Amino acid sequence: MFCPRCGSSQSEDLKFCKVCGTNLASVKQAVTSPESAEKFDWNKTWVAEMMRSGEEQARRQEALDRQRGITPEIKLRYQEIKGGVITSSVGLGISVFLWIFMEGVVASGKVSPGSVEIIRHLWVAGIIPLMVGIALMINGLIVSKRLVEIANPPDKTGPQRLPAGEARSLNAANTNEFIDSPFSVTEHTTKHLSSTGEKR
Repeated sequence: MFCPRCGSSQSEDLKFCKVCGTNLASVKQAVTSPESAEKFDWNKTWVAEMMRSGEEQARRQEALDRQRGITPEIKLRYQEIKGGVITSSVGLGISVFLWIFMEGVVASGKVSPGSVEIIRHLWVAGIIPLMVGIALMINGLIVSKRLVEIANPPDKTGPQRLPAGEARSLNAANTNEFIDSPFSVTEHTTKHLSSTGEKR
């Protein structure tokens, strides 16, 4: 037998390699075990994940989200918050860029004195996406959460806990509590019998 680590020749009855100390018994077991004869499963690798269609990936992602407890409503709220953060960041970036750029234009001295004030205040254009982003974040954090709670009220039909020390028992059966019905189950079931008797 050859040692897989150092390549030296070893006798079959040795448990450890004399040269490098590798456990030869475990190597023999790995070579002779039936698990080593099994085929390699490509479906358990990243290659299979990469080859899946977009529809299959969406289905797998939806199943994972369900396991994590992420409902479509929660996912929509997260997307709103994410969109709000991105939009606010863009608005802030535009404002800073316009302020620095326009100050540079004014400092160059090639702008007429009448338009200096207009150019200096162009940075305000970045406030619009900033405010839209903040509104999206507020909607995702507060408004959408409240709408989901209104649409899906907690189930109050389940078992309710009694206050500590309070025992409750069932009342005795009382058949007087039943309300009389205006019709009977057997009403009009024998009407056809009288009509067949007249024909004879």
